Amino acid sequence: MIPIATGREPATSASPATRRWPGTVRWGALRDFLLVPPILLVLVVGYFINSNFVSSANLTNVLTAMSGIALIVLAEVLVLVVGRMDLSLESTFGLAPGVAIWATMGTAKVGAYTWTSPWMAIPIALLVGLAVGALNGVLIVRFGLNGFIVTLAMLIALRGLLTFLTEGFTLTKIPPSVEWLGNTDIVGVPVDVAVCLALFALGYFVLTYTTAGRALYAVGGNEAAARAAGIRTDHVVIAVLVVAGGLAAVGGLIYSGQFASVQVSQGDGMIFQVFAACVIGGVALNGGRGSVLGAFFGVLILTLIQKLLSYGGVSADSLKFINGALILVALVITRIASGRRQE
Repeated sequence: MIPIATGREPATSASPATRRWPGTVRWGALRDFLLVPPILLVLVVGYFINSNFVSSANLTNVLTAMSGIALIVLAEVLVLVVGRMDLSLESTFGLAPGVAIWATMGTAKVGAYTWTSPWMAIPIALLVGLAVGALNGVLIVRFGLNGFIVTLAMLIALRGLLTFLTEGFTLTKIPPSVEWLGNTDIVGVPVDVAVCLALFALGYFVLTYTTAGRALYAVGGNEAAARAAGIRTDHVVIAVLVVAGGLAAVGGLIYSGQFASVQVSQGDGMIFQVFAACVIGGVALNGGRGSVLGAFFGVLILTLIQKLLSYGGVSADSLKFINGALILVALVITRIASGRRQE
């Protein structure tokens, strides 16, 4: 029977040389927590710069600030694990809430004229995200087009569509449902943080413990072998792209609710930070390896570094250099640890 990739270290027969003794910890399990020491180091440095850096209020602000982009990271993890790449997620992040607010609240010029009830904003945004993912899937899988070029073209086209719909204006009339998603606490827990953590927990469970998750790793690890094993690889890839579009839409709704607006440039350039978080979190760019937990720690440490820079009076633009440097360091470490050339 053909082995199925799982994104973890493969199990071996219990020979004397490979038998795992009680109490030993698998490298695959430890790998998800490699960023914990650097995260603790950033917290310690932040404490010495300003003791408020480790306060509960600031840490809550960190989780709130990352909750929108973190869902794009989660979406990209799923796409990368299955051996694909989606650049259009950053534009879906802006277009989905933009279309929803345009349809329910109107634009700056249109005024009160709307197409539907304000309470339909969240379902409309989700439908837009799912539709974008489905279109990507059809073009890549059914028509056999290059995934990188397709999603790059979609990134540009969706950005242009948002500009056309908003006529270049920032949408500032936000439906109550979107404001609730981005600016409400329930028993002291921000709704945006709760939604983000819940979706990450769901993603972790699916990838780690379900047949569907194993299918994603199988397709990303060796698509031909997965197909021979009976996995409907085309359906898996399309489903992942659709889910990724939906996650980007939710992230965009959270971001729009936090800032009570949708700008034409919402999400612009965000994909670079998304890939930085994925690579730093140990997600392989060529598919078949990576974890949701590692990617979560990746986006967390990037957000903490950004906050640390602001506390230290350093320009936030320096984060671009740090993101690039961290990606290179992560690639080198992965190359040394795996002993394999990267393509």
